[in-house]
Amino acid sequence: MNSLYLFLGQVLIIAIPLIVTALGGMFTERSGVINIALEGIMIIGAFVGILFLNVIPFKSDGTGFLAYFLGMFFAGLAGALVGLLHGVASIKMKGDQTISATAINTLIPALCILLTVTFNISGVSDSEKFQIHNAEFLKIDAVPLLSQIPVIGDIFFQRTSPSLYFGIIIIIISWIVINKTRFGLRLKACGENPSAADSAGINPIKYRYFGVALSGILAGVGGFFLVTGYSSEFMANSTASYGFLALAIMIFGNWKPGGIVGGAILFATLVTLSSGLAYFPFLENLLNRWNIDKEIIHMLPYITTIIVLIFASKNSHAPASEGIPYEK
Repeated sequence: MNSLYLFLGQVLIIAIPLIVTALGGMFTERSGVINIALEGIMIIGAFVGILFLNVIPFKSDGTGFLAYFLGMFFAGLAGALVGLLHGVASIKMKGDQTISATAINTLIPALCILLTVTFNISGVSDSEKFQIHNAEFLKIDAVPLLSQIPVIGDIFFQRTSPSLYFGIIIIIISWIVINKTRFGLRLKACGENPSAADSAGINPIKYRYFGVALSGILAGVGGFFLVTGYSSEFMANSTASYGFLALAIMIFGNWKPGGIVGGAILFATLVTLSSGLAYFPFLENLLNRWNIDKEIIHMLPYITTIIVLIFASKNSHAPASEGIPYEK
């Protein structure tokens, strides 16, 4: 049972960055702007957030949680700026949204490598990566009292990351905003029929900027969550193309928070299983007995994503006006 609890806890740590980033994609596409630059924004968010963590000193006396929050804030801020850059090109300049996002995905990793090497952030000459200082203080061994709850305490309140709790808050707020607020209804109207929204007194341009800014904030935070929860160092490829996977999960989830959460947990389960067969020794024994290469298990999450998207695309309903620049 301990192995099962560890496995489920690892699933949540991987799922949360995917969910948060996919929710960012949901907001921008619901407003009518395609943003495939989520991968690049995740990288810049992780870079800025971790750089901030490395600048300030903190210890395990409670300041680690505050430092993590501030790192998350600056990661979101950096993501918002890049998202707005994409917004200017797509909304104001009415450029091709796919090309604009592709340019960002190409620029950001190279920029992070250049800054790391040029300013010797890592402390090692010509190194393209740097360590997360005091990374051990960013983990939560056990939450007092709550960690003693049977099953739930083992999964949610032991050996976890602060990203789990911040991520759950973001999921709840996103669901309320998109489904239960005037802002969310207007945002969706701008993605479905901006002309009708405009005639009703809603400014589609403003709401599309809100959409790309929110996508930048959430993707930047998602990148920060991923690297701090899953690694002890930053590299330009630390996000491992999770930004593109978040887009696939968003489509699988039909641009809805509930579907996004389900898709992310499915993918995170497969990823954890592919890299953590030690959690289930009997599976490893079966692979050895049947002489099956373990690399096939590593391919399973991505193969499953493709298969699921093929079937899910039949029932997907993308916003009707996404990707189309609005002309007043």
